[in-house]
Amino acid sequence: MVVKKYYIETYGCQMNVADSELVAGLLNRQNYRLTDSSAEADIILVNTCSVRQNAEQRALARLAQFKHYKEQNPELILGLIGCVAQRDRGNLIKEKQFIDLVLGPDTYRQLPDILKKNQLPQIDVRLSREETYQDLLPFRQTQVNAWVSIMRGCNKFCSFCIVPYVRGRERSRPVDSIINEIRQAVSAGFQEITLLGQNVNSYQYHEFRFPELLKAVADIKGVKRIRFTSPHPEDVDDQMLLVMSESENICHHIHLPLQAGSADVLRRMNRGYAPEKYLDLVQKIRKYLPDCAISTDIIVGFPGETDEDFNQTLYIMDRVIFDNAFMFKYSVRPGTKAAKMKNDVTNDEKAERLNQVIMKQKEHTLIRNQALIGSRQLVLIDGLSKKNKQEVIGRTDSNKQVVIKAGSAQIGDFVNVEIIDAAGVSLFGIIH
Repeated sequence: MVVKKYYIETYGCQMNVADSELVAGLLNRQNYRLTDSSAEADIILVNTCSVRQNAEQRALARLAQFKHYKEQNPELILGLIGCVAQRDRGNLIKEKQFIDLVLGPDTYRQLPDILKKNQLPQIDVRLSREETYQDLLPFRQTQVNAWVSIMRGCNKFCSFCIVPYVRGRERSRPVDSIINEIRQAVSAGFQEITLLGQNVNSYQYHEFRFPELLKAVADIKGVKRIRFTSPHPEDVDDQMLLVMSESENICHHIHLPLQAGSADVLRRMNRGYAPEKYLDLVQKIRKYLPDCAISTDIIVGFPGETDEDFNQTLYIMDRVIFDNAFMFKYSVRPGTKAAKMKNDVTNDEKAERLNQVIMKQKEHTLIRNQALIGSRQLVLIDGLSKKNKQEVIGRTDSNKQVVIKAGSAQIGDFVNVEIIDAAGVSLFGIIH
């Protein structure tokens, strides 16, 4: 029996990484085998993200590069899955006639049957109000961090965001399903569990809310380190922070998307909070978790953003001093409410504002990191240094990257590290 090989290339957020692992699990159960070489694959899948324009453009460009494989081997199946597939649907096959398969985020279960019947080209982008893939186990290649999706979709409808339109409405996965997957991941040797959701802390399965789930996961025997991403500021409550403060294996790091510091811009973004409420929440987090690292997302150049609006973003940054930030120029996402607004901030203005935000965040990251010099940190080794074969890379509890002289340390090890220096976004340490 000839075993067919598949290759998956993933773009975008951790949710897409988790989805690719889910698809890999589906294909493995049908006796397909994963390959890390696109040139030898019988099936190539590109998993796409449409939240950011850059990720979308890179994925589509990569798909076009695979066209020559199709020309050399007409039997090759070339597919596009994920958010771009959901949004652009039939236009993709019409415009790019070398594509055989288009699947949205809620229709991955159909993939084995489609491949078996070989009725191509095929499009299936139906959204679901129930699908959480709760009975399907992912195939993970690493043995360090297990991404565990606890919910899908989003009900927030931020005006700039395409997610509710391409991933559907919120639905939470059954508790037992999540617990069972985590137990299996622990048995397989995974050291760190990351709970995933578009708005992870809005999880609710019947009466079981996110704080209860977080506590249940923390109580699983053998779970050494727990993270979650990304929470929405509106859904961060005292109970969640209390659970974090009382559980030693829940990391003291919260990614808290700000997006903008202006009340007017936040209102047009439909974020549901004012700058003052955001600052109050930061203060509450630091009351419960004094050592908690806080990272964020910032968008500059949203429609109608004035110089004064932008200065308010810089003001909030100075008040909080974020440990890290993902910073972007606003880009129009077709189909969103913001796409109907006048995109009146010029590209030059966006670039200048983004540069100011990046420079300020570099200063703030260095301040936070330098404060750790001389401290002892428990670091989980999760990779090798690309610059120096004698060094390994790991993460602190607060999600800070540490470069360490390897010694006998291996990927997957927890090591006690003294922080001796800080530069850029990285810390440098020695094992004790």
